[in-house]
Amino acid sequence: MEITPGFLKDMPKIELHVHLESMMPGEMLERFAARQGKQLPRPAKELYHCSADDLSNFLAFLDSICAYVGTTEELSEVAEHAALESQRENILYMEAILNPTHWPQFTVPEIIQAVTAGFDRGQAAGGTDCRFTLSLSRTQTAEEAMELVEQMKAHRTPRLAGLSIDGNEILTGRTGERFRPAFLAAKAAGFGLTVHAGESSGPEGVRDAMDLLGADRLDHGVRAAEEPELVRRLAENQVPLNICLTSNLTLLYRCPEDHPLRRLLDAGAAVTLNRDDPTFLDGLTLTKELRRASSFGAMTGEELLNCQRTAACAAFCGEETKAALLAALADFEARL
Repeated sequence: MEITPGFLKDMPKIELHVHLESMMPGEMLERFAARQGKQLPRPAKELYHCSADDLSNFLAFLDSICAYVGTTEELSEVAEHAALESQRENILYMEAILNPTHWPQFTVPEIIQAVTAGFDRGQAAGGTDCRFTLSLSRTQTAEEAMELVEQMKAHRTPRLAGLSIDGNEILTGRTGERFRPAFLAAKAAGFGLTVHAGESSGPEGVRDAMDLLGADRLDHGVRAAEEPELVRRLAENQVPLNICLTSNLTLLYRCPEDHPLRRLLDAGAAVTLNRDDPTFLDGLTLTKELRRASSFGAMTGEELLNCQRTAACAAFCGEETKAALLAALADFEARL
């Protein structure tokens, strides 16, 4: 199965780890800022020409750019744009991560309604079928976490797929016990659970995500490779790792040869490939990410297709949608 430009372009794609906050073009934010009588800190074309190699600074910059989105209509436009742009890459299904702490100008119900409306419009116009997870920050309290879950339950829409958590574990330390009640409540309500772990945390963060938070899948998870026994556990249980190679090589692995993508694949881990924060990564496309993974990890065409199948099975959607995604992948393979 030869990996040609056409193969990568035409392959049906599924993405499970991309932050909506990092899918806003500079030109869009410039327009939003002008409505508020504000200016961007740099010209729109240079907005993302900044360092993304420190997680704390990166998260602070996310807060600053989200502030330029002043109305729920603009937030809906952000979501609609993401759905339409994703379709250009033949991404059939995408789950975006959205952290309400980056958007203090909106209530959680307003966020849910606005993002749902934008994704609805995007799909109706021929864009990608998009869902989203709401993410906690590790700096929040247990009470704030439970309140988020209660609001998710009260204002649920078909686009709201699950609960996530992110943030810099180097600064916060282990937080699994604090957020365990909220994750158990979300699970009981039928939401999917995904956890950023094994990026700013080591293997202990991966274990906490599974043992304390009951994660259905892990965002990143790559540092599990530091413990062979943990890798065996992940492989045996086929816990999906939503790996973001380009992001990892920017934020985490200063020596590219240290990245464990190939080792995790050889160990039988369930891997998906994702963009994480595309605007900060020079407008990274999922097609480019797959091409980089194929080269960096010596991945075959079959392995790249397997990543899409893994993503389809790990998606927080109904069985009918999963079956349709798997059928599209089978049809693509049959036509090769």
